[in-house]
Amino acid sequence: MDDLQLLVDLHREADRQGPGGDTETALAIELSCLRDRHGLKIADIGCGTGASTLVLARELDAQIVAIDFVPEFLAALDRRAQQAGVAGRITTVSASMTSLPFPAGAFDAIWSEGAIYNMGFEQGVQAWRRYLKPGGILAVSELTWLTDHPPAELEVHWRSQYAEVATASAKMAVLERNGYAPLGYFVLPEQCWLEAYYRPMQARFAAFLAAHGSSDAARAIVAAEEREMDLYERHRSHVGYGYYIARNSRAAT
Repeated sequence: MDDLQLLVDLHREADRQGPGGDTETALAIELSCLRDRHGLKIADIGCGTGASTLVLARELDAQIVAIDFVPEFLAALDRRAQQAGVAGRITTVSASMTSLPFPAGAFDAIWSEGAIYNMGFEQGVQAWRRYLKPGGILAVSELTWLTDHPPAELEVHWRSQYAEVATASAKMAVLERNGYAPLGYFVLPEQCWLEAYYRPMQARFAAFLAAHGSSDAARAIVAAEEREMDLYERHRSHVGYGYYIARNSRAAT
């Protein structure tokens, strides 16, 4: 079994595949000014098992297209949507975020919590803008420095994992030069990392290792996750997820 499938197995039963929270998704909805609009069409890109998708379906008068390339995550989302009574508002699509099967100007809003890094922030906001209507909303959470001078070990780790990690002002500049007008920004609180993501993942480690015979590959994945957790707990004041809400200020092309 390759590393990607091992990661899928570790995360397939999780509510979240990255830091976040229902309250924070709801705050992004408020900042987007979408709550009073009707008949919206929204894409949730890199939706995972659907934590943000379910909030969007509950909070908005919208049809949500939930996109992920992992079929196991989408199957979990379908089950959760049925249980929550919002399945009629959600359509799941298995696709790569780099090659979306939609026409230009298809969506009133694009959501992506903790997933745009798979493309890179600038490439993602560039590529996805064509799918937004003029005036459409982009809402993404993204790894962000909370200081100009992160500790050396933290900077080495995150730059090796994601070269585009930067401050909020740098991310805002990326949005502005790519045809967006920023509407709002906030930092995910610590509980979105610890209680919503890291602690539940830690609780799955033993079963995950047992299921894979404590193979070298499985143990390496657990060790990498534990290293990331340790860095976050020691340096949480220096790095977090910024939540960026912006409006498409140009016509779709």
